[in-house]
Amino acid sequence: KHKQDDKGNPYVALSLKIAHRCLELGHIVHAVFELSIFNHSKGKYCGCKASYNFDFKNAYSEQHCLIPLQELLKSSAFLVDDSCVFGVKILKIDVSSPEKKVVVVQKKATTLQNLFVQKKGFIKGAYTWTMNNFLELDLKHFVRSPTFEVGGHKWYIGMYPHGDKYSTDCLSLYLFLDTSDELPSESGKVVEMTLSILDQKNGKHWTRTSGLWVCGHSWGWPNFIGLKKLKDPSGGYVVGSSCLVKADLTIVGSSNDG
Repeated sequence: KHKQDDKGNPYVALSLKIAHRCLELGHIVHAVFELSIFNHSKGKYCGCKASYNFDFKNAYSEQHCLIPLQELLKSSAFLVDDSCVFGVKILKIDVSSPEKKVVVVQKKATTLQNLFVQKKGFIKGAYTWTMNNFLELDLKHFVRSPTFEVGGHKWYIGMYPHGDKYSTDCLSLYLFLDTSDELPSESGKVVEMTLSILDQKNGKHWTRTSGLWVCGHSWGWPNFIGLKKLKDPSGGYVVGSSCLVKADLTIVGSSNDG
């Protein structure tokens, strides 16, 4: 992701996110990690060491600038065949519970994941999920769209009309990689996606866009839109029993475990 330094110069920055499904409510996960970019000329990763306390409301770490954007675009050391390689190494994890007790985390070998991000040749696709029986679906805990294909893989939109266990008075919305088409556990796709609930009256769609993320199963927002706002008659998000949800998906690279 592009970020500006204190002088306003654009930098390439990385952050680390913990999956909500890995978190227990009230628990704090303290992680020490390295974010880096691969220098092909020197044959090694260059980056920075960081730490962050992850919890239910703070799933993203702070962004850390790695390299000026212009330097990356001009460099043959970091950008090869329109692709660059980013890495994240998890060095240490400690978990504490609401009772301030330390939770034992099984020690594993250091985890390294490489991200291969292309400069061009992205794969794009879009799908609109038309629900003409939303008021009926609204009574269910979880509903999903038909599957659709982008980049040779099958996807679907998953919705919790009254929110999942991580939400508060909100509809939860996610993009899933179909289980019949899951990638090997050691690999994934680097994806940017936008989910929208379309405003059928005013054209003021409710939209949220992710940064680049590695898709192994799902990604989305537990608090996508407040239920009160969703069902406001003046809004146009639910008209009669009709609700339209759109997914825009761009695959910009791939990943694998090092």
